Amino acid sequence: MTLKIHIAEGTAPYEQVRAQISEQARSGALPVGYRLPTVRGLAEQLGLAANTVAKAYRALETDGVIETRGRNGTFVAAAGSAAEREAATAAAAYAERVRRLGLSEAEALAAARDALRAAYAE
Repeated sequence: MTLKIHIAEGTAPYEQVRAQISEQARSGALPVGYRLPTVRGLAEQLGLAANTVAKAYRALETDGVIETRGRNGTFVAAAGSAAEREAATAAAAYAERVRRLGLSEAEALAAARDALRAAYAE
């Protein structure tokens, strides 16, 4: 696992850690079951505070990218299926909400496309 933190970049270090681990897990560079370094170990490697790495790990666990197995360590999870399930749940909630608001299907799709374009333009 190779991570590079760019302090001058403007993106919070925990977000850089989160994004890089997430991308490596999704691309297969970090295979399912790969054991990640401990929070302290990774913090020392990267020259970051342990709380910064812990925050990134918590976000990754919430996203379903990694899983903590108690004293056994932290591992890359089968993130694709967890991410797809979460996306489907969010999409269903969105569909129900726009239906209650009285939007047409075309209006709801247009709003979703605009939101996706904005999110992926970052």
